Amino acid sequence: MRINSAFASLIDARLAGLVHDSVAGDPAERGRHERFLISRLATGAVLMAMLPPYLLWRGVPTLVEAAAAACLVLPVVAALLLARTGNLTLAHGLSSAALTGLVVCLASLTGGPTSAASIWLVMIPVEALLAGSHRAALAAAVSAMLGAVAVALIEPDSGFGLFAWPAALAMPVFAITAICHVLALSREHRRREGRWSDRLNAASLRDALLLEAIDDLVTWHDRNGSVLQASPAARSFTGTSPDALEGRGLFNRVHVSDRPAFLTALSTAAGQAQPVTVQFRLHAAGETGEAGRVIWAEMRAHRVPGAAAPATLGEAAVVAVTRDVSEHRRRAEELDQARAAAERADEVKSRFLATVSHELRTPLNAIIGFSEMLESESTLALGPERRREYAGIIHSSGRHLLEVVNGLLDMSRIQSGNFDYVPEPFDLAGLARGVCDLMQIRADQGGVRLRREIAPDLPEVTADPRACRQMLINLLSNAVKFTPRGGDVTLSVRRAFDRVEMAVVDTGIGIAEADLPRLGDPFFQAGLGAGAAYGRPHEGTGLGLSVVRGLVGLHHGDLAVESSPSCGTRVVVTLPLDCRGGRAMPGIPVPIRTGALGGMLPVSFAEVPPTMRLTG
Repeated sequence: MRINSAFASLIDARLAGLVHDSVAGDPAERGRHERFLISRLATGAVLMAMLPPYLLWRGVPTLVEAAAAACLVLPVVAALLLARTGNLTLAHGLSSAALTGLVVCLASLTGGPTSAASIWLVMIPVEALLAGSHRAALAAAVSAMLGAVAVALIEPDSGFGLFAWPAALAMPVFAITAICHVLALSREHRRREGRWSDRLNAASLRDALLLEAIDDLVTWHDRNGSVLQASPAARSFTGTSPDALEGRGLFNRVHVSDRPAFLTALSTAAGQAQPVTVQFRLHAAGETGEAGRVIWAEMRAHRVPGAAAPATLGEAAVVAVTRDVSEHRRRAEELDQARAAAERADEVKSRFLATVSHELRTPLNAIIGFSEMLESESTLALGPERRREYAGIIHSSGRHLLEVVNGLLDMSRIQSGNFDYVPEPFDLAGLARGVCDLMQIRADQGGVRLRREIAPDLPEVTADPRACRQMLINLLSNAVKFTPRGGDVTLSVRRAFDRVEMAVVDTGIGIAEADLPRLGDPFFQAGLGAGAAYGRPHEGTGLGLSVVRGLVGLHHGDLAVESSPSCGTRVVVTLPLDCRGGRAMPGIPVPIRTGALGGMLPVSFAEVPPTMRLTG
C-alpha cells in the first residue's frame, strides 16, 4: 500500500509539472488536462513497449504500418503540446486526427471500405465530447467525416495477411471493442459527474446552513431591484417569511423617503465591480405580525457575475447583505450628544472663568485700591465726606462679591440637589411688596419706575418663601438692570385657578430672537458673543435666570419668556398653590417656553381652566 501510495504521489507530482499554469486555479479544467495527459502518455508508453518486439517479428514495416505507428505517436505529441500551450481544444483536435488516421490505416489493412474498423470513426467525436469540449467534439466530427471519405476511396492493402479476417469475425470484434471503449468513457464521465454533483450538493448544504446561522439578511435581486430569493434570516430581520420579500416585498417595506437611495444603490452595484453600501429605514413587523417598528438597516450590494449566479437564479444581477444597524446608530447619536455636551460644558467652563474672573476682579480691585488709600498717610488730609464715599464703594463692592458667590453657591446646590427646599404656607402678597421695597432703591438710582400690580385676593401659598423671594429679586434685578432711564418695570402677581402667576414686565432693551433658545443656560448673557466678558455694558454673571429656572423646577412650576429687541421683556413664573407634591429631579432644569413679545407664545398653564387641561 505504501509503494502504491508513493507511486501515485510520484505520478501526481509529475503531472503537476506538466499541467499548464493557466489552469492551476481551476480544479475542473485541471482535471480534464490531467486525464488527457494520462491517456495520451499511456498510449505512447504502450507503443514504445510494443514497437521493438513488433519490428523483430515483422521486419521492415510497410508504408501503411509506418503511418499507423506515426498515428500512435501523435497523441504523445498532443500531450506535449497541451503541456506547452494549455490549449486543450487544439490538443484534442490533434489527438482526434491521429485516431482518425489510425482507423483509416486499420481499415486499409482489413478490407478497405468493407472493413469493420470503420465503426471506430463514430467513436472519435463521442470520445472528444465526453472528455473534451463542444469545440473539440466539432473538430473530431470533422476529422471523422474526412476519415470516412478516405476509407471509402482507398484501396485495401492485400500485402498484410494477418488482418485478412472474414467479415463475420471482424465485425463483432471491432464492434465489441468500440462498445467497451464507449462504455468505459461513459462510466468515467458518470463517475466524474457524480463526484461534482456530490460536491455541489455539499456546497449547497453548507451555504444553506451558513444562511441559517447568520442573522444578516441575504437577498438576490434582478436589474430592476426586485427580490428573486431571500435567506431564512428574513423571519428574524423583518418578522416575515422569505417569500413575503420576493418581488417588491422588500421595496415596499423600505421607508418612502429612502426608496430612491435603495434603488440607486442596487442599480449602481449591478453596473460596477465595486460593492455599494447604503443605509435606509425599514418597516419591520412587530411581535404580533404588524408593521410596528422602524429599524435602520445597512445594505452592502455586490454585482453577481453570470457564472457565479445559482442555477435557480439565472437572472440575478445583485446579491445584497443587509444588517440591522439601529443599535449602532443609537450609539453614534449618543456619542454625538456626549460630544456636544462636552463641547457645551467646555464652553460653559470658559464662559464661567471669563465672567467670574471679571466679576471678582473688578470689585476686588476697588476694595484693595480704596483700602490702600484709606490705609496710607495721605488719607489724613481727606475729609469725612471723602472717607464715607470710599467706605461706601468698598461696601458696595463687597456686597457685589457676596451676590456673585451666593449666586454660584445657589446654582451649585440646585444642580446637585442639595438646595435647602422647605415649603411652608406664607403670604405671597406681603413677600412681593417687601421685594419691591427692596428693589425700589436700585430702581430710583437707575431712573426706572417700578410698578406693582399685586392682586388683593391672593390666597396663602405653600412653597419655599426664601426661594420665591430669590426668584423675584433676580427677575426684578435683571429687569431694572436692562431697562434704560425713564423706562418702566412692572411686577404682577395674581391667581389663575389652582396656580399663582408672577410676571415681571419691563420696557428695556429686549432679547434677540437668536438668543431666546439659550436663555437660562448658566453664565449665558444675551447679546454677547464669545470672549465678550470683558466688554459688557452691564455687570453680572449670567446666573440670575439660571437660578430662577432651577428654583421653578424645584416647585414643579412653569417658566415663560417673551421678548423682542427694543420692545422689552416679559417673564412669567407659574407655581402651584401647594408645592408639596414632591421634589423635582436635581440637575434637570425646567424647560423655558420662549417667544416674541406680543407674538403667539403658547398660553401659560395657569391660564387654562382645569376642565380643559390634558392629562397623561
